[in-house]
Amino acid sequence: MIEFVPEDSRSRLSIELEGGDASPAMIKVVGIGGGGCNAVNRMISAGVRGVEYIACNTDLQALRRASAPAKMQIGSRLTKGLGAGADPDVGRNAALEDQDKLAAALKGADMVFLAAGLGGGTGSGAGPIIAKIAAESGALTVAVVTKPFEFEGKKRMRQAERAARELREHVDTLITIPNQRLLSFIERHTPLNDSFKIADDVLLQAIQGISDLINCPGEINLDFADVKKIMSDMGRALMGTAVAEGENRAVHAAQAAISSPLLEDASIEGARGVLINITGGNDLTLFEVNEAAEIIQQAADPDAEILFGCVSDERMAGSVKVTVIATGFDRA
Repeated sequence: MIEFVPEDSRSRLSIELEGGDASPAMIKVVGIGGGGCNAVNRMISAGVRGVEYIACNTDLQALRRASAPAKMQIGSRLTKGLGAGADPDVGRNAALEDQDKLAAALKGADMVFLAAGLGGGTGSGAGPIIAKIAAESGALTVAVVTKPFEFEGKKRMRQAERAARELREHVDTLITIPNQRLLSFIERHTPLNDSFKIADDVLLQAIQGISDLINCPGEINLDFADVKKIMSDMGRALMGTAVAEGENRAVHAAQAAISSPLLEDASIEGARGVLINITGGNDLTLFEVNEAAEIIQQAADPDAEILFGCVSDERMAGSVKVTVIATGFDRA
């Protein structure tokens, strides 16, 4: 089963080219397996726009509950509409069975985000295959994945580690969220569903951060070409977004953006490429911009290539948002 809705020009972002012409930059977000599709559902509920969503699963029943307008069942002949049974080989073969359909679904994308929970069958097995297809299409390919809790057992962790290694071979950048870290900072009585929302927020912020970078014209402008330069073929990555208000708001936002406790790489020390975008209202000062940028620059590698953008958004009056994309840890 493959269902697609007609392309809507409102779901595309705009890149300014020389001569002042605009060309659509298409960003597609693919939720792979149960965990990935759940993350996409939450993104849609949160109202993250400017991207096209695709839900991809072997489990037909779960797929029908997905909120994404485009739903793709993979491996129907292999699994008969059931899940992958926590077997990555089944997930891999399911994706291979429908690789032509996957290629068609990703065609035309300038950037592809893959969301998946690693350790099970579909995310671990199909994820690397879909990453390879996306990369071969020429799209900038970024995977945001979770690793299992320790209580899920060593087998699932081994499967997750193997899938992460395979993903690294194909994606431009890989952002990893170990679920175990949720236990280190959530409140004891936090409901289960709310806990997983915290992990999904990393993906949400990553997509929204990229959307804002490209879609919001700035006092100092960044565009998709800048994003591509920082993220192409750069291995492990850190992406953080934070908003702060009150005294020293720019400093606090910058510090929070580069130190997410959920990310596997929770420091930008050693990053060889850093993209910084600072957004504030009309009350944003040059001094604040300098403060935030200095904190991030000091934490990065001295030889890192740093691209900087600044956006004025009157809706942000009283607050400052800092978005950081740090890459190239594997290239240090």
